[in-house]
Amino acid sequence: MAKFYTKITPRVQNFIEAQKIFFVATAPNSGRINLSPKGMDSFRVLNENRVLWLNVTGSGNETAAHLLKNNRITIMFCSFEGAPNILRLYGEGKELKEGDDSWGELIQLFIETPGTRQIFDITINSVQTSCGMSIPFFDYKGERNELNDWALEKGKDGIKAYWKDKNQKSIDGLPTRILK
Repeated sequence: MAKFYTKITPRVQNFIEAQKIFFVATAPNSGRINLSPKGMDSFRVLNENRVLWLNVTGSGNETAAHLLKNNRITIMFCSFEGAPNILRLYGEGKELKEGDDSWGELIQLFIETPGTRQIFDITINSVQTSCGMSIPFFDYKGERNELNDWALEKGKDGIKAYWKDKNQKSIDGLPTRILK
């Protein structure tokens, strides 16, 4: 049975910090819903109603485009080992880029990651847990290095050129404003 909370409890935070993968969902007012898996130790709980997600360069930039249209975001974690659990964080997100006022302070909370594109600062207004008894067990074997290797090979200038070529519009043609 699903349970709703108004904040991230210490138990929920411990569950979040133990997970190796999470899923991000956003949608504009009309158009495609985007749902993407994330990892790379890129999630931080700041307090009971605020989390951060460090986003790295990828093939699209849907979250940024969607949050410009409406700021709703859902983050989902699943237990793939131990007790079954599904956790959803519902909130409102905003994008922060290098050069924004709080960037210098917040980027310090993450390990340096090649291809870093933005931080999403999310205010949580609802937390939901549900059973997760249908979720199978999976074994964690380690992180993939291909994306970091690709970003290091491109270098900062190559990454910005990639953003200009591939990350300025969503798949529905919405602007992402990745470049200032």
